[in-house]
Amino acid sequence: MRAIDRKLLRDFRRLWSQALAIAMVLAAGVSIMLMSLGMSRALDDTRTAFYERNRFADVFAHVQRAPLSLMPEILAIDGVYAAEARIQSLVLLDLPGRVETAQAWIQSIPDDGLPRMNLPVLRSGDWPGPEARDEVVVNEPFAEANGYVIGDSFAVNLDGQKRRVTIVGTVLSPEYIYTIGPGQMMPDNRNMGVIWMRERTLAAAFDMTGAFNSLSLQILPGTPIDTVIDHLETILDPFGSNGAHGREDQISHAFLGGEITQLKTLAYVLPPVFMGITVFLVNMVIGRIVALERAEIGLMKAVGYSDLTICIHYLMLAGLIALVGIVIGWAAGTWLARAMAEMYAEFFKFPYLIFAMGKDVYVLSALIAIGAAVAGSMRAALAAAWLPPAVAMTPPAPPRFKRTSIDRLIAAMRLSQPTVMILRSVMRWPVRSAMTVLGLGLAVAVLVASNFAGDSTDVIIDSAFYQQNRQDAILILGGDAPEIAVEEARRLPGAMMVEGEMFLGATLRRGRYEKDTNIQARRPGATLSRMVDAKGRTVEPPPLGIVLTDRLAESLHAEIGDMIEVEFHGGDRGTYEVPVAQIVTQYFGMGALMDMDRLNALFRQAPQVTTINLQLDEGQIDAFHAALKDMPTVRGTIMMTQNRRAFQETIATNLLTTMTVFAVLGILITVGVAYNGARVQLSERARELASLRILGFSKAEVSYILIGETMLLALLAQPLGWALGYMVVWTLVNSFTSDLYSIPLVLNPETYSYASLIVLAASLGAALIVRRRLDRLDLVAVMKTRE
Repeated sequence: MRAIDRKLLRDFRRLWSQALAIAMVLAAGVSIMLMSLGMSRALDDTRTAFYERNRFADVFAHVQRAPLSLMPEILAIDGVYAAEARIQSLVLLDLPGRVETAQAWIQSIPDDGLPRMNLPVLRSGDWPGPEARDEVVVNEPFAEANGYVIGDSFAVNLDGQKRRVTIVGTVLSPEYIYTIGPGQMMPDNRNMGVIWMRERTLAAAFDMTGAFNSLSLQILPGTPIDTVIDHLETILDPFGSNGAHGREDQISHAFLGGEITQLKTLAYVLPPVFMGITVFLVNMVIGRIVALERAEIGLMKAVGYSDLTICIHYLMLAGLIALVGIVIGWAAGTWLARAMAEMYAEFFKFPYLIFAMGKDVYVLSALIAIGAAVAGSMRAALAAAWLPPAVAMTPPAPPRFKRTSIDRLIAAMRLSQPTVMILRSVMRWPVRSAMTVLGLGLAVAVLVASNFAGDSTDVIIDSAFYQQNRQDAILILGGDAPEIAVEEARRLPGAMMVEGEMFLGATLRRGRYEKDTNIQARRPGATLSRMVDAKGRTVEPPPLGIVLTDRLAESLHAEIGDMIEVEFHGGDRGTYEVPVAQIVTQYFGMGALMDMDRLNALFRQAPQVTTINLQLDEGQIDAFHAALKDMPTVRGTIMMTQNRRAFQETIATNLLTTMTVFAVLGILITVGVAYNGARVQLSERARELASLRILGFSKAEVSYILIGETMLLALLAQPLGWALGYMVVWTLVNSFTSDLYSIPLVLNPETYSYASLIVLAASLGAALIVRRRLDRLDLVAVMKTRE
């Protein structure tokens, strides 16, 4: 081994604590990249495999009642590879040992075998027999949440007829990776299930013999999906089409796709923060080493080492630091990616997990890490290479300072001498001070970004569950029902206030832009279910126009006053031109609002409702559920308390994990920046601090100089960190917005305080670690002047 290589290893061993602090920051960036890309790739690969193996459909359509004789015409559509008709409905469940009701999607499986599309994976038991009338398979999460095993039974309300069914198997379906019911925001496996039953039984129960109300299509690769949907809707329109849509609008796929997109976004937003800090830290440390080793550099040149060799020598020192960070980052990132991917796979209920971290991810992360280290050390390495030997062998000229107005201001303030030394050090090294402030500010930003989700969630919960949806229960009826159903619901036990609503599927068009959505219709003055804008003001349905949510208006490129063409689904309801009366910010869905009486008049029909909102007496909840089980017109029910609890529990679990990871990352950044800054300060000012001790200053006063500068820079970093945190949150919010939901940008003062306290505490801790070295200073050795 060459002498210069032995020097490299000795330098690295001598700087191990500083090198480790930098390597941990670098490792954090590498691990986040691996975690985000690894998780997203694992979920994407698993989803793709699940879809392909189980023939997940490309197009879905729903109709009121269409004859099976249409199937040859549907199969004749250009590009259609396969089609499968089935019967599907929302049903109410009467579960043994439970007073409250539950609900489920029930759908048919062919009498002669298994579904040809959207094939569920059998997890236990067997499929219902070909002639079985009361045998079902259920989705595994529902069975597990309720403790059901093969052979257990419960009652199902099949279009007004209560039938007892027996579980013969459990399955997982590609169609219900993310299982939610109407009006739900998060999966609630205890109260929402999926049931598969033989087609003959469901056809008889729902008057669907020789007919279907749900259709799935697979199309050939390269086929324009919009063309297929247009042809399909033309065929189904006479039979009450409720609209057709592609896979991207299928609710389970859309939620899963949104989660994968968010994970990929993290890989592009956060790692650059850590790499940027690494550049600064490496530059600071290598630059200080070159300054201290001027004489050694001169000797190496004198004995024949070339400028290139010396430049590479210092680049390799940075490379060793990067190598440690890469190894730690790879190990932590791989573990985090697998652990988080398994957690997500369990949450989304995949039957298996395909986890294969590609070599390209490791190579990319390593190249970026090495690039950051090299970029940080390049300036110092070139300075060492270009240093003439004669100049290198002489002590550096002392820096030249001149008295400024700021110095006179400090003198006028009559501050203590240690405080004056702190302020002068900060001002006389402005670039280094600014970079330290930037590094600590980025740590604050990371912590602010990690906690904004809690603030936003509070706003979403308040808006969705306390301002807009103030009902205790929602009854979902079997299609359009006469308004007399509201009076029947008023007689239910515990019903204190009852209001009817309509939800209608429609296609909205403006010029070449169009969007399928649901239109919510109610009367002005409704109090249980309302539309509320971002400022908490109630939005009433306009007498003639339509209210659009902000994301729907953006999708249609519509503004207030524009005319919108509304084509209603489900029967011959016609197409109408209506003006946009208002645009309202909403966090879930892309809906619209119209006046219910106006719609009934347009349809020339007696008042009808599709859902009923109720406010209940808490003392009669059990009696309410008991009566509900015998109501033939009710297909499903949403208990808002259960809905809110499921939402809060899911969010709380995810937030705890996210906040913990980000808190660790913020602390790593802070320690890396503060520790290295204090170490460089100590090495530069060791003679100065030793002189103060000899002159009679106490250890506390000398320590104050070292710690005070670190804490001053940490304090100056707070406003910058708050601003950077807001920018990071703004980026995340905009990247997370989708057709399904948007996240409000809300940052409470407590979030900023939390981030600042952690960064200040970590800065103090790092400074105290370096301060211990003051007690071990050899005053005589430090005071000796280098020749």
